[in-house]
Amino acid sequence: MVGLAFQFSEQIQKLKVNLSISGRTQSTFLNYSRLLAAMALHFKCLPTALSESQINDYLYFLQQQHNTPSETYFKHTIYGLRALFKVENISADHIKLPKIKRSKKLPVVLSKSEMKRLLLAPNLLKHRILIGLLYGCGLRCFEARNVQLSDLDFERAALHVRQGKGGKDRYVPLSQHLIRGLKHYIQTEKPKQWLFNGQPQERAGTSVRGGDFDGRYSQRGVQWAITQAVKKAGTSVRGISKDVSVHTLRHTYATHLLEDGLDILTIKDLLGHHSIDTTMIYLYVPKVEITKHSVH
Repeated sequence: MVGLAFQFSEQIQKLKVNLSISGRTQSTFLNYSRLLAAMALHFKCLPTALSESQINDYLYFLQQQHNTPSETYFKHTIYGLRALFKVENISADHIKLPKIKRSKKLPVVLSKSEMKRLLLAPNLLKHRILIGLLYGCGLRCFEARNVQLSDLDFERAALHVRQGKGGKDRYVPLSQHLIRGLKHYIQTEKPKQWLFNGQPQERAGTSVRGGDFDGRYSQRGVQWAITQAVKKAGTSVRGISKDVSVHTLRHTYATHLLEDGLDILTIKDLLGHHSIDTTMIYLYVPKVEITKHSVH
């Protein structure tokens, strides 16, 4: 097992270097390495030494564990294997990895009234501002977690999104309403480096940070804040019954911009999409107004 651990560590280091050079994020590397490590421990051998039947058995095992082949565990295991084969210059012709079909489902989008109720739901100011930034700037979860105080330009009413997906920077506009909220939050909470800091928590007599090792708010913390806000908003007379995730707020941002008349190319740039094809899905989402003239 010691020899296996050393060999696997070497492979993972090569993978890390290759992904970094290719412009992939640290999050992608961590996902791939974690899932490849689980596979190596399962078989007690390097993933690159597995046969097609062993890989298929393992993928079936993941599918049964997580109910659907579209789950992250299944999908990223396949992506990780492809990347590892490429790094090791191993021909994968003898192993037919299944193709991951892109979901044809349209994204879940909140109405403007639902979004307003969600923004007002959290008790904590921190969570209200977090939800406001995710929606008001169309940020991905890791982009919101990476926001530093120095990224906020209130004079230009802009947010500098650093190292988004694909390692690309971009600027997105800040509304005056959001700027007022951000200023109040900063004055009240006094964050240091990161806009959203993880708070230490006492657990079993030890101090456990509620964020990442560098003090940022954790991904789990962001997801929890959204879940709790949806639950609270759902207890009102006009509740939210939709399946809402962190990414739902980004979908809602793009759809509301399109409904308000912004062109699709500008939305693509605001979202930081690499391809216009990714943005085009929002053309099928906006609210369709049915008038008496269109009903026969």
